[in-house]
Parts: sequence; structure tokens; C-alpha cells
Amino acid sequence: MNLEDTTRKVIDSLDIDGLLERFDEPLYLVGGSVRDAILGRLGTDLDFTTPARPEKVKAILEDWAETVWDTGIEFGTVSAAYRGQQIEITTFRADNYDGHSRNPEVAFGDTLEGDLIRRDFRINAMALEMHTREFHDPMGGVTDLFKGVIDTPATPEQSFHDDPLRMLRAARFASQLGFDVAPRVRQAMEEMSAEINRITVERVAMELDKLILGQHPETGIDILVETGLMEHIFPEIPALLMSPDEHAQHKDVYAHSKQVLRQAIDQEEEPDLVLRWAALLHDIGKPDTRDTQDGRVSFHHHEVVGAKLARKRLRKLKYPKSVIEQVGQLVYLHMRFYGFGENQWTDSAVRRYVADAGELLPRLHKLVRADCTTRNKKKAARLARTYDQLLDWIDEIQAKEDLARVRPDLDGNEIMEILDLKPGPDVGRAWSFLKELRLEEGPLDREVAIAKLRHWWETQK
Repeated sequence: MNLEDTTRKVIDSLDIDGLLERFDEPLYLVGGSVRDAILGRLGTDLDFTTPARPEKVKAILEDWAETVWDTGIEFGTVSAAYRGQQIEITTFRADNYDGHSRNPEVAFGDTLEGDLIRRDFRINAMALEMHTREFHDPMGGVTDLFKGVIDTPATPEQSFHDDPLRMLRAARFASQLGFDVAPRVRQAMEEMSAEINRITVERVAMELDKLILGQHPETGIDILVETGLMEHIFPEIPALLMSPDEHAQHKDVYAHSKQVLRQAIDQEEEPDLVLRWAALLHDIGKPDTRDTQDGRVSFHHHEVVGAKLARKRLRKLKYPKSVIEQVGQLVYLHMRFYGFGENQWTDSAVRRYVADAGELLPRLHKLVRADCTTRNKKKAARLARTYDQLLDWIDEIQAKEDLARVRPDLDGNEIMEILDLKPGPDVGRAWSFLKELRLEEGPLDREVAIAKLRHWWETQK
């Protein structure tokens, strides 16, 4: 690759007309923006650094950009929006860390090299001067980039001591880029894994999501498990590395879970965080439910236990309630399909399957298909055929009954009028009875529904 040609093309491709003319000090495209530009994947988030102080940068941007915000100005960063791009310009930094938190004592620097050496990884420590088009790579980031390796500018021990979150970022970049971490970085991660406990769970969750949404999440997951970091942040995942039974009657659950994740990704139209988490976690209930009787291994109700474990861990990581419930429900439902064989579904079972999945039904379809990792081609074909039959059945009933909105044939007001009830728990119980009746028998004529409701109410008395 000709870096001179690459840098020229990068500069020419940037839509920042008028910005350079306003800067009378050097302005460098820096960090991940340079890395992505060399890889041919530069997006619309552009990072720059400059010796100019924040107040001067702010004044320049206010004279040029469409929108400017200075929420990071105390750390030397001023942000702007311009023609669909988000631009961040940060004054050279020379930070000091106290070794207890990841928040540095901010100090502005005077040299580009001093700014680059403080960065997390060498592949993020390259810069491109916009006026002169000079490429700066004092740490050898391009070499690492071509080797596909993630290494730190300083020693990894010092880097991770300053900011333990960088250990997670190493795994995250491995996931996003398909790279591996350097041996010395891996060793430092193993020795310092407990340092991750200095980081807030919100920041941990943010990095985990970026890792899960990467192109190669299995790579990042392996790094976290192998270095011991995952034991501190999501111990249910390394717990999947169960010892095989003496007869090897169950598959490697950890390897299976990663394969299900990959097969779920292969079905995506676009990256789906909920689906990916559900695919990775769908069997986390197996270690707690493993049982051996008569030489056979079973995991009865592992989906129930797994759903509880998934919800509990995601709550500890302070995930949004919607994500917690959606992932938990998918884990809970992923075995429902296997309770029926070919030609063993009923209209009632189909209605309940759709009703329980609700808006998660498209994701559940993908998860169930991804969960088939058998090498037995006949078994795989049989499972696929059975699921195809289920989908046809869902379509057939949906065409007649509007399964997406299954509700009782009588509403609450009608229930109160028919049974001469006042608002209260009895109305809710009657409504639940009619909902179950609707799922079991499908839509009913009004008179039939009223007769069944009255008969049920007499039995309750």
C-alpha cells in the first residue's frame, strides 16, 4: 500500500471545506480515523488533534460548523456537526493517572508525539497533518495494522494500570477488526484482569455491546474468556466451559454458543444487539441444570434457569429494561419449538407460541434456526423441515385470526356487564380465562363466548 497516495485520497475525500483555512496551527486527523482510513473504512465520525487550545478551537468551529458543543472542553475536546459529519478536535494531551480511577488529571501537551504515545494502542496512535499531508507514525501503528495485531505504545502494564478499560477495548477492537492481541498484551490482561473492577458497570456494558456488535465477536469473546476478564464481568459465559462427561454425550456448550451466535449473525439484515446477546446466552442455564442419570446427560428446564441468569446479570450491568426483558424472553422461549415434533403442533400450540413471543417472534425464528449446530445432515434437514412447517402454520392461522393481536372475545366492560361485577380482581381473572380460551380454541362467536364465561363463573363460585 502506498501511504502517500492513501493519505492524499483521505484528505481529498473529507468534506471540511473552509476548516483548514481557519486554522493557523497544525491540525491532524488522528487515532481511529487514520486507522479506518488506511483500512478503507473511514466513516463520518472524524477525530482531530491540534496544539491549539480549546477556546481557540471553539471559536474557529463556531465560525465554521453548523452546530458546536463544548461538553468535553474541560478535557480539551470541542465537537461539531458539519454536513452530516461529527467532528471532534482535541488539544494535545499529556495526562497523568492516579492509579485508582480511569479519570486522568488533564494536562495539555505541546508535541504530537507526546499526544500519540498516551493513546491506548499503536494502531490508534497515527496522525495525518492536514496542511502538509505528512503522515506520522512514531509507534509503528501501520506495521501492527498490516500484521493484524493489537499492541500498546507504552508497556501494556502501564497502559492498563492507567486505564483498565483498555483491556476490554483490546478485545473489542479484535472483534471489530478481526485482529489478535500481542502476546505481551495478552499476558498483561491475564495478570491484571481483576483491575477491570475499577471500571463502572456502565462503561463495561458499553464496551461489551461494541464487541458483540463487531464483525468477529467470537474472537473478542475468546480473548475475554482466555485472559480471565470475563470471569469478572460476565462469569456465566466462561461457566459454559463445562468438563465433558466421560461418555462425551453432550457437546461443548461454549463452542456451541459461539456457533449459534455466528449462525444468528448470518441471518441478520443489520446488526441486532438483542438477537446476538440471546444467541450467546441461550444455554447459560446448562451448567446449573446438568444432571447425569443412567449414563445419560440432561439439562431439564435450562431455558427457565438461563432466562433468570441472563436477566440477573444484565441488571447488574445496568442494561436498559427493554434489553433485559427481550433477551431474557428469547432465552426462555428458545426450547419451546423442540417440545413438538413433525406434525405434532396444534392450532392452540401455534397461537401460544406466537402470543408468548409477541414482537420478538422474528428474532425467535432466527434464534431457533441458529440453535441447530448438529453435524448430522439428516437431523439438521428434519429440524429445518419441521420449522418450515411451523412457519407455514403460523401464516395460515395468521391469515384467519390476526395472531399478532390475540385478545379475548369480550372486553372488560362486557365482562362486568355480563357477570354483574364491579372493577376488581375478579374482572382480571375472567379476562385471563377468556384469553386462555381464545388461545386454546381460536375466535368464538359472541354467544358462545358469553355462555363459556358464565359457565366458568359458576364453577368459580
